[in-house]
Amino acid sequence: MMPDPFLRWLGALQERHYATLNFQEVRRAIQALSALYVERRNRIGEGGALDGAGKRAAFATYFAPLHFLLVREIVRSLDAAAKGTLSDILDLGCGTGIAGAAWALETDPPPRVIGIDRHSWAIGEAKWTYRAFHLRSAVRSEDLATFKIGKNTAVIAAFTINELSEDVRGRVLRELLSVARHGAPVLVIEPIARSVASWWPDWAREWSAAGGREDEWRFSVQLPEALTLMDKAAGLDHRELTGRSLWIPTKSI
Repeated sequence: MMPDPFLRWLGALQERHYATLNFQEVRRAIQALSALYVERRNRIGEGGALDGAGKRAAFATYFAPLHFLLVREIVRSLDAAAKGTLSDILDLGCGTGIAGAAWALETDPPPRVIGIDRHSWAIGEAKWTYRAFHLRSAVRSEDLATFKIGKNTAVIAAFTINELSEDVRGRVLRELLSVARHGAPVLVIEPIARSVASWWPDWAREWSAAGGREDEWRFSVQLPEALTLMDKAAGLDHRELTGRSLWIPTKSI
């Protein structure tokens, strides 16, 4: 059996970030970042999640791997990689690149991943992620307020839409539905907490009208030892990964 590329990537990721920060520094940053997500989400759009080396390491080595595992489980459950051959996957607000990578690695052969983000650190980290997974890729600095989505590419937006302003979110919704009408698959993933995204019901109705589906997910997982240790040290519990998704599969044009 081939080794899980996720585990190889996780080991290299931790070696890279722990070269300048120790376990306790990253643990404290994870706790601070967790509080930011829960209590002060307005600062995320201002860059508060990535405003220091500790938070960046926490995001890259802890939250990003958890997001990777969740996206991979959702892609598998939706059979999202089995509906024809994907040539490109566009990852909107790609962060460290994990969502597009998780989807691409479930596809044979893996498509090219195009990562879009406006944060310079995230762009560099996404490039490293794609190289580590041996994925063909292109990463660009773009603002979703003006970015135009091509019509012939699969699109994923994981933990991105909620961080947009209302007017930009409306624009992105129109873009995604247009892509779906042209036959490309579109996947949106957000946290399961309904208090986080007041816009979700409106999007779910639009998705249903376009022939898509809405799901809530709870996956029991056995985390790698490194994540389990940090989970416990930070006072968190991710033995169950949760999320919700909006999915429109590939359609014949």
